[in-house]
Amino acid sequence: MRKLTYFIACSIDGFIGDPGGDATSMVRFVDEEFLAFLKAEYPETVPTQGRRALGFDDLPNKRFDTIVQGRASYDLALKDGITSPYAHLREYVASRTLESPDPNVEIIADDLVGKVRELKAEDGGFGIYLCGGAQIAGQLRDEIDELVIKTYPVVYGAGMPMFGSGFEITEFALESARTFGNDVLVRTYSRKR
Repeated sequence: MRKLTYFIACSIDGFIGDPGGDATSMVRFVDEEFLAFLKAEYPETVPTQGRRALGFDDLPNKRFDTIVQGRASYDLALKDGITSPYAHLREYVASRTLESPDPNVEIIADDLVGKVRELKAEDGGFGIYLCGGAQIAGQLRDEIDELVIKTYPVVYGAGMPMFGSGFEITEFALESARTFGNDVLVRTYSRKR
C-alpha cells in the first residue's frame, strides 16, 4: 500500500497562507542549507521549472511518483502559463470545473477519496505527494498516512488553515524533527492506527 503524504509549509500558528491563500512570505526562508535538504530528501516536491533553475532536474524521485493537488494550488502555476508544474510526476488536480489543459494532468472531478484510495492501492515503492491546499487536505484527512510539516518562523494571526474542514480529532505520532539555521522546523508524523 502506497502512502499519502501531506507535505506542507505553514506558519508557527498553523496557517498555510494568508487569508487569500498567499504563502510567498515563507519563500524567503529557503536558504542554501534548507535547499540542500530539499534536494537530498524531497527533490520531487520542487516544481519542474524550479528544479531546472536550481540544477537538479536530473535527480531521480526519492519518495513520490504521483502528486495530488487542489485547484487553487494548481491555479498558481496556470497563472504563470505553466500547465504541468510537476512534469516529473503523475499529476492529478481535484476540480469540479476545470478541464485539463495538459495531457500530463488528470482532473479528478468527483469521488476524490475513491481516486486517492485507488492510487494508494497501486503497486510500487513510491508514495503520493499531497500538495494542498486546505480544502483538499480536509477532504482527504482520513487518507493521509504521513504529515511532513515545514514550519516557518512567522505568525500570520489569520489565514488559510492546514485543514479546511470541520472539527475532528485525528492522531499522529512524531517520527522526526529537524531544525535549520534559518529557524525553520521540519516535523514528520505518521498516522496512529
